[in-house]
Amino acid sequence: MQIKIISILPELLESPLSHSIMQRAQDKGLLKIEIVNLRPYGKGKHQQVDDYQFGGGAGMVMGCEPLAACIEDLKSETNFDEIIYLTPDGERYEQGIANQLSLKDNLLLICGHYKGIDERIREKYVTREISIGDYVLSGGELAAAVLVDSIGRLIPGVLNDETSALTDSFQDKLLAPPVYTRPRDWNGMQVPDVLLSGNDALIENWRYEQSLERTKKRRPDILRDND
Repeated sequence: MQIKIISILPELLESPLSHSIMQRAQDKGLLKIEIVNLRPYGKGKHQQVDDYQFGGGAGMVMGCEPLAACIEDLKSETNFDEIIYLTPDGERYEQGIANQLSLKDNLLLICGHYKGIDERIREKYVTREISIGDYVLSGGELAAAVLVDSIGRLIPGVLNDETSALTDSFQDKLLAPPVYTRPRDWNGMQVPDVLLSGNDALIENWRYEQSLERTKKRRPDILRDND
């Protein structure tokens, strides 16, 4: 899989995407990440990529011309399955979308700033708009890092145990059950006996019941959404 990210602050993405599982995915050749600096497409001496918004109001807007020139250059090299704009008014990101996107070959992510990007870019190029939550960030870079991480770990071969991602929270519309490791007794707190029983069927049933109970308690909205 190849993911390209358009940003005016590419250094914000360097650290989150160059360590741990994302670094492993790239080292294995399973994921290629390219961060594209929008600034060289900007206007004038200062490589300006933003301008005042028509109609007045506070905040600048990322302009059509730099973004269009950058997108066209990238499209000339790659046939993108999706061009995704990270924006607070996009569809709410969830595990099902990550699963869908992990099956794609080429993705282009656009990181907005200021008051956002000119609407005409959204109309002409963007195929999907995604929000990682009902709040506003200073820019789209952190949201892009969230997408890349959640998608990249699903690529077969990235995780040492490929079944691990399948048992994460939200994969089956439930939160993950409690997990335990050694020691068996810690400060008088015991690991549940069922996990030491060796009975796979009992363990799976216990985990399901725990997932269901935890979801009812902590995220009942998930269960309502599945009705």
